[in-house]
Amino acid sequence: MVSLDDSVLARMEKGGKRYELLVDPNLVEDFKANPESVDLNQFLAMDEVFHDIRGGERPTEEAIENTFGTQDILEITKTILAKGSIQLTTSQRKARVEQMRQQIIHEIHTAAVDPKTKSPHPKTRIELALDESKYSVDPFKRLDDQVKDAIELLKPMIPLSFESIRLAIRVPGAAYGSASRILRPHIEKEQWLENGTWAAIVEFPAGMKDTMIGKLMRQSSDTEFKEL
Repeated sequence: MVSLDDSVLARMEKGGKRYELLVDPNLVEDFKANPESVDLNQFLAMDEVFHDIRGGERPTEEAIENTFGTQDILEITKTILAKGSIQLTTSQRKARVEQMRQQIIHEIHTAAVDPKTKSPHPKTRIELALDESKYSVDPFKRLDDQVKDAIELLKPMIPLSFESIRLAIRVPGAAYGSASRILRPHIEKEQWLENGTWAAIVEFPAGMKDTMIGKLMRQSSDTEFKEL
């Protein structure tokens, strides 16, 4: 379960009464999009509904049944998230917005390059352009959707190219475990060579090249790369 400290308040009002849950803010949009895709034990700080969480006031079973038509906490959670709202303190909202903002900047930094230099734009440059664009970060909207929205605003301001890079990589057998974990999402083909070296062909966003090579070199300085 999400900890009490990391959770936020989800609230719905009906019939003059509040119904409250404590939920993981990082999973709110995923739950709204597809409740079955989210582990309820991870999403909720407590698997019960309250009238007033701070005061510890709980609704009767009759009140829950009359309001939600069920005692099932999953169905109750669906209703509160669909018809209610997320209640954030000023500090929670500020922290959440800044966290999402940094994630957006990181995603653009790793996925895009300057078409002239073929290198990623520095995060500071992306950050300044994002500020200049007046993009309003939503603390709960899906990250992928916000990255797309931000990119559309940034394109007229800084040159962005979304290119992929393919590398042939050879890693000493002793470093196979750690190297393969790093590369696994990007592997097109892999095989073991007769000399005990593990070889793979990988493809990933060009902006990730330096970071990816750096990670692999920390596993073994004998790692070899060739751009295809």
